Amino acid sequence: MSQALDDLVTLLGLEALEENLFRGQSQDLGLPQLFGGQALGQSAAAATRTVPEDRYLHSLHGYFLRRGDAELPVIYSVDRVRDGGSFTTRRVTAIQKGKPIFFCSASFQGRENGIHHQTSAPEVEHPEALLARGEAVHQRFRNHPVEFITVEERHACPPSRMIWFRLTGGALPTDPALHRYLLAYSSDFNLLLTSLLAHDVTLGDPNLRIASLDHALWIHEDPKLDDWLLYVMDSPWAGGARGFARGSFYDTQGRLVASTAQEGMVRVSEH
Repeated sequence: MSQALDDLVTLLGLEALEENLFRGQSQDLGLPQLFGGQALGQSAAAATRTVPEDRYLHSLHGYFLRRGDAELPVIYSVDRVRDGGSFTTRRVTAIQKGKPIFFCSASFQGRENGIHHQTSAPEVEHPEALLARGEAVHQRFRNHPVEFITVEERHACPPSRMIWFRLTGGALPTDPALHRYLLAYSSDFNLLLTSLLAHDVTLGDPNLRIASLDHALWIHEDPKLDDWLLYVMDSPWAGGARGFARGSFYDTQGRLVASTAQEGMVRVSEH
């Protein structure tokens, strides 16, 4: 793995302090606060560390309470709410400076067979074909393994966007749990910003104040984060200084691997 990818995997590999208590280091992405995806991914990792290995994260519902500090580590306290015959439930609280900055509930399930259906994936070109023709916006973050290819953005209401993304830098370990909390980490990229597309405002606008309030993630199938995933997002509503967006993740075979939704504070001053 590249150093950047190894650093991200290490970021989500928490230090056990005591039973049900973990410490995670922080990552500075140049944002005014701790990246919300870090809290999501590390919370998923903390909860996963307390469940049997044959049970996998299938849903996570969390609230962002306070602005996190990217210069400080985060403590994660896990409450073992329930160990049932089929499902396991955990509650995780992320703490900095003695106060909770994020909490979530996470549910786990073992492998089971059942009925199956899904919505079809949008018909878009494979990302490698788009890259070869140079017809898509290709973005990489400096010193970060994630890369994006913007396929489409619609600014009419409801605003929407489609982005291929993956983690680059070599093959990841095959551990399904690792890929699930890497997906939780990545699901925070671009989602709430979709609510801005219908308005004459972009991230970095000095009149904009934006912050995630809550986040939900449902994992339907095993994701593979070192391969391309299509992130399809739309924002059906914004108002009352809040924006709402939802998303679907499809792999290159068209499988719907996960769904997500997020509401956030969106304030645009008139001066």
